[in-house]
Order: sequence, then C-alpha cells, then structure tokens
Amino acid sequence: MRTRLVLKPGQRGTIKLVAEYGDRLICVRYRDDDKRRRRLKTIELIVKETALPNEEPAADELVYLRIAWGERELAALVKREGAAWDAGARLWKMRYSQVTMLGLQDRIVRVH
Repeated sequence: MRTRLVLKPGQRGTIKLVAEYGDRLICVRYRDDDKRRRRLKTIELIVKETALPNEEPAADELVYLRIAWGERELAALVKREGAAWDAGARLWKMRYSQVTMLGLQDRIVRVH
C-alpha cells in the first residue's frame, strides 16, 4: 500500500472531516492498495492528550551516566566529584547538579 496524498486540516478534501472531528484531526491520507485495487481514505486523530513529564531532574536527584571503558580520565573525574559505580546497571550515578556543573548532560541514561 502506498500513500498517494496527505492533506492537512482545512485543505480541500478535509472540510467535512474537520467539521466532524475539529482540532483532534491531524491529517487525512489517501492510500492506494494495488493488490486489492482499492483507494483508501484514512485519518489521523488525537485520542488522548497528557502533559509531558518534567524532563530536567531536580538538582539533588541521582542520575546515571554512561562512560565508556576506555575513558579513564573522565571516569576518574566523576569519581572525584562523588559519583558511584553501579555494578548492576554498569553505569555511574551522581547528583544532577554535579552532572550539569561538569557539562555531562549528554551522557545521562534513563534507567527504568
């Protein structure tokens, strides 16, 4: 199946759908199914909206950092700054305020 056309709300071909779904309508797609010789009209809708979680941890929150095996100087630096090695996760953990002070935010790893 290939997408032949994608329309945004308000364009020709979407007016009735905008009237029915309002702001929940994201787009309208026209697809061709060559195998079944059919043209399909599909819509993308918002069905649930929630707030994004706060992406930045609190200053005193522990975060995990990935430091590669060969980066000995960096590992020694974070260890001097109070980081602890978590053998189970195979990651370093330290307070977020220290991570930002060292400029290592790009090395933060989310552990669930």
